[in-house]
Amino acid sequence: MEIGKKNLLFLRKLTATFVTTVFLSILFVLVGFFPGGFESEYNRGSQFIGWFFVYVMYIGLIILTYGNLVSLAIEYLQRKFFKQHDWLYVLILGFFGLGNGVLFQDVIAGVFGMIAAVIYGVFDKRIYERNKKGQKIKLFWVIPIVLIVFCWSCLQITSPPMPPFTKEDAVSKATSGEGSVIGDFPNTVGKSKHTIGDYEYLRETSVEEIGNEVYIVTFTEHWKNDVESGTWKLSYKVDRQSMTLSNMERDLPAYDKLH
Repeated sequence: MEIGKKNLLFLRKLTATFVTTVFLSILFVLVGFFPGGFESEYNRGSQFIGWFFVYVMYIGLIILTYGNLVSLAIEYLQRKFFKQHDWLYVLILGFFGLGNGVLFQDVIAGVFGMIAAVIYGVFDKRIYERNKKGQKIKLFWVIPIVLIVFCWSCLQITSPPMPPFTKEDAVSKATSGEGSVIGDFPNTVGKSKHTIGDYEYLRETSVEEIGNEVYIVTFTEHWKNDVESGTWKLSYKVDRQSMTLSNMERDLPAYDKLH
């Protein structure tokens, strides 16, 4: 019987932690995003999920450790001195939530901590009442998950579609770095001629689509003087998210070998 009570206590605290963490994380993300707080107008659902998990880590850890330890201590006192006064349990819990302000040395953090503690206390007591009546608490797990999916889907659906990732975008991405070996190549598709000493060289930037919005951007240099000539190439595979080296053929001219 005692083991059963301990299991119910553990499940109740874990459920209260879960639902409070999810609720507050969603609230903080949405408050931070509106109005106009998104990093990009595209894929707002993905941005929501990313920031949601950041808040979950911080809020969840604080509630799971500090929040639950404090709630267990106050619950023990409640059983001894004010058994019928759940509101007092919630009020005292909210007072200890102000401890976040001391931890982070910030008044706002203290206010948020108090709000989180009150919400936790309300959920905790509501779950306790359902347990006492033999009622299931699955909805306390299902509803937060449904809410996450709902927020993500609404934000993702209402986000405008990403513009096409074109050849010009691929070239711009490949030539965006500074101080690299391709720094002197044209930053658009085309050629440029130069002379260094008695060497003449032609630098060319070209691009080829090899898949859906996937490109090979190639930088080619042809060099020559009165007695020698050569060519070297450098190619990158470029898509919207990444750029990786595809091929490198080096036959450096004499002026480059001296550096």
